[in-house]
Amino acid sequence: MKKILSIAAATALTASFAFAGSSTMDFAKKFEKECQGCHGPIHQGGVGSDLRPKALKKKNREMLAETILNGRENTAMPAWNSTFSKDDAAGMIDYLMDWKNTVELTLNFDEVHKSWTKLADREALAKKYPKAADVKDVKDITFATERDASLVDFIDSTTGKVLSRHKAGFAVHVTVTNKKNPRYAYSISRSGKLTMFDIAAPGQPALASVQVGQESRGLAVSPDGKYVMAGNYNPGGAVLCDAKTLEPLKVYDTSRVIDMDGQIGPSRVAYIADTPYGPYFSFGLKDAGHVYIVDYSKPDFPIVGDIAGIGKVLHDAFLNENKGEDFGRYVQVASQGSDLMGIVDQKTMKLAAKVHTGKKSKPHPGQGSSWFNKKMGKQLNATQSMNIGQVVIWTSPEWKIVKKIKTTGGGLFVGTGEDTPWIWSDCVLGKPEFYNEVHLINKETLETDRIIKVGKTKGQLIDAKTKKVIQEWDATQHEKVAVNEKAFGKEKILPMPDHLGKAVKNPVQPRLLHAEPANHGKWTMISEWTTGRIGIYESETGKFVKYIENLTTPTFTYSVEHRQHIPGA
Repeated sequence: MKKILSIAAATALTASFAFAGSSTMDFAKKFEKECQGCHGPIHQGGVGSDLRPKALKKKNREMLAETILNGRENTAMPAWNSTFSKDDAAGMIDYLMDWKNTVELTLNFDEVHKSWTKLADREALAKKYPKAADVKDVKDITFATERDASLVDFIDSTTGKVLSRHKAGFAVHVTVTNKKNPRYAYSISRSGKLTMFDIAAPGQPALASVQVGQESRGLAVSPDGKYVMAGNYNPGGAVLCDAKTLEPLKVYDTSRVIDMDGQIGPSRVAYIADTPYGPYFSFGLKDAGHVYIVDYSKPDFPIVGDIAGIGKVLHDAFLNENKGEDFGRYVQVASQGSDLMGIVDQKTMKLAAKVHTGKKSKPHPGQGSSWFNKKMGKQLNATQSMNIGQVVIWTSPEWKIVKKIKTTGGGLFVGTGEDTPWIWSDCVLGKPEFYNEVHLINKETLETDRIIKVGKTKGQLIDAKTKKVIQEWDATQHEKVAVNEKAFGKEKILPMPDHLGKAVKNPVQPRLLHAEPANHGKWTMISEWTTGRIGIYESETGKFVKYIENLTTPTFTYSVEHRQHIPGA
């Protein structure tokens, strides 16, 4: 995608010099790295506000600069005063006020296909290593993202040992496995790099890569193991690839679609999900409010469903886990601009229901939670709320809300598994005094039983009702140990340090997010964004076990064994 990248680079260079003023910040580059994830590649908004000049022209510049410096409580907008000076904030506002849209692109199959690169011989590795080399079984592996280091890690879930760390593009957003043949894993980065790995071979080498766009998010693999699909923010659209080779097969351009207001324009692609219910991929048109359903069993992989009018600003989604023939039938899609979960029926190809999560709640289920409540005799589903400290729970297939559970801050992820009595809810978007908490909500009583709270020097497991400390542990933070990047076949890896650095003199407040079952249900892993480590906890009790340290801004984790049983994950 040299053409795409050259356009972006030229835009960044022009913008930086035009609006630098007394600041030396490269505003376009800073926006691309830190802001466009929420505000969009053409500044159109999403999780964050619309920042196009037309939307900003009536705003007060000083107040906008103050928002950059101090953030907004209970939203995804953090305070940037630790890295922005007042001149930087003022310069960023000037850049936004005068921004010209020169980065909107159209998805082109030939350009994508040119970037397809083979990195290792898949068949030779499979023949040489028919079984997992670094673990007993590939299902023992958990994937982890080190966002700002542009790394995807492979971890032995049974020991917590980091097996390998691979360069896979800036801010790897998600890594998934091929459920039909779980030795193969795939990652998509926010910088549009799709990479395929062989996690059975020593060191988990990358087999192939392809640049599917300039900015990307969603990823899914068909249950039959034949296809993988990635979704783009820019150029808007989705790319279907061969899951064995990563060769691009088709692109679905969304640069011109009709939105909910009847306007024609570009749309980012948010979530992508596969399903065991049928030979389908579904993906959400973030800015248009549509969901497309692709039938990969038919020639030329046609769109066979177009479900419109779901809501504004579609984001992530998860599938229902109702037992029987309806397993994976419904896609539950977050509409953050309309504060609801849209329920897409893949049998009728229609919108089955809208679950309203609350005014200004901005639902963000992440991997979502779906479980059977024995007390109620019903299948329940849950999402986080980004702007409100609450978890919303509803039934399926009645699609009725049964409970809104208060937490101490807006969150991004709520997760569970068969071997834990709780759903694990983070508060990562709350105030600093609360974003170091994860709430453990009882799946039967729908009440918060326990709270994991990690301070600057000690961690605690607290009884939510009595406030009694059940367990306390040493949470001392350590300086990262530097290691040098090394060549690994045709790719770059970063070895894992074998020791801890010195204790940090001025520790920061830990920011906890994304709880993922691991070690065949025995453990749950929780990332600590600010401290550079992943905490391991007992899934059954919530008690702390140990840390995986020496990481950089860890975020998303994915247990191969756990996700084998989850539809669309």
